[in-house]
Amino acid sequence: MQHRIEKKIASVRKDLNLLGELKPLCEEKFLVDPVYQGALLHYLYKVADNAISLAEMLIKYKELPKPQSYYESIDLLGEYRLIPPEFAYDFAKIASFRNFLAHHYENIDYKVICQESLEKIDEIEEYLTYIEVSLP
Repeated sequence: MQHRIEKKIASVRKDLNLLGELKPLCEEKFLVDPVYQGALLHYLYKVADNAISLAEMLIKYKELPKPQSYYESIDLLGEYRLIPPEFAYDFAKIASFRNFLAHHYENIDYKVICQESLEKIDEIEEYLTYIEVSLP
């Protein structure tokens, strides 16, 4: 299981690098280039979904209680101090973001994506570091 978690972390880092390359062009290309828009939203979704998967994998690995929702999976990591509780409280919003990208993509505001969401990708790297530290 630890090896699977490490592979998932590497996959998320690869996607974060791709998002970093797409970030500078966001406001210029999001509304005019459907291929760019699709790629950006795809990688944002993948990163959010994999962040939740990592939480679920770590919960299983550490034999913690099974969460009832995506949000709760991140919250449990904070509750059991695998990540700082304050960080978990804020970071758990990634579950809502993931659901929004999956189910309400027709309502996406490019300014929210370009100016807010992409500015938070550093938090995902911080999250990955916490996950790595919690592995033996």
